[in-house]
Amino acid sequence: MGKKDTKETHPHSVTELCEAGSRLYANALRNGRIPRADAEAAPCLTEFALLHPDPDDSDWLRPVPPSVALAQRLTPIEREISEHRRLSIALTETFEPFLTLSAQDTSSGHAITVLEGLDRINAALDLATAECASEMLTIQPSGPRSTEKRLMEALERDKPLIERGVRIRTLYQHTARYNSERLAYVEQFANGKAEYRTIDELVERLIILDETVAFLPIRDDRQTALELRHTGLVRYLIKVFEFMWSRAVPLTAGAPYETAPDGITDIQHSIAKLLVEGHVDEAIARRLGMNVRTCRAHIAKLASALGSGSRAQLGYLIAQSGILDQDH
Repeated sequence: MGKKDTKETHPHSVTELCEAGSRLYANALRNGRIPRADAEAAPCLTEFALLHPDPDDSDWLRPVPPSVALAQRLTPIEREISEHRRLSIALTETFEPFLTLSAQDTSSGHAITVLEGLDRINAALDLATAECASEMLTIQPSGPRSTEKRLMEALERDKPLIERGVRIRTLYQHTARYNSERLAYVEQFANGKAEYRTIDELVERLIILDETVAFLPIRDDRQTALELRHTGLVRYLIKVFEFMWSRAVPLTAGAPYETAPDGITDIQHSIAKLLVEGHVDEAIARRLGMNVRTCRAHIAKLASALGSGSRAQLGYLIAQSGILDQDH
């Protein structure tokens, strides 16, 4: 065991030669060799091949000339630099014919970009977020349950923005008020420049940064998204956001599912509106951010309140009751 311990290496690189190693290597260069026993104080010297056994006497070690030791370490580095230089030249030659073509129409070339795959979508989001300087607007529809991974991704993106003073405004569905993971996420920014509101119904996700770029998915599985940099489109989406924001309720304002004088809750009014529009249970649940079982429970309560005995009769009674004409 004792012999093995003497061969332990120092935890440093050759560019940070320890004090004992520097002293011993200098002595070896001045004297031509040093006793092997002395070198045990700096085992890194043999590990880095700065000392090698004396062929005439195994009890002594001779130094490798500094020029030789330096060349041994520089050669692979220079080879790698040359390879990167060769690659950069090859890439430049490959793209050079296209540079003049893209320069002919820079006004609309990147106005709309299709991003395929989560890796590319997240990379584009990360880049735009890093460049964001003033405000980020987001619409975040919830599924039946939020995944921890998705919330962690949002946290990693939002936290640096808050820390450098960027304002964040986010819209959720009312059901987010009963999602413990979502509430824990929001709580982390309670003292920052972040505002959260909820509204009964959201259609799709939207992210807008600095009135410059907007991201929105174009497939239900969120594997494909659009990156919009067209000024007119981005401004239009901001107006849509502001319209919804003005009708939303601050997350800290208490539960919005209060029972109206007619005995029907706000969420049931939202479900009634979607039922009359012809949406099926699954679509209603998705748009309101709840699971289908909860949605059907609300439908059952709505039917009971209106005295409906069937789904077909429920739609008729909703229309006749006038509840959709009221301002909720």
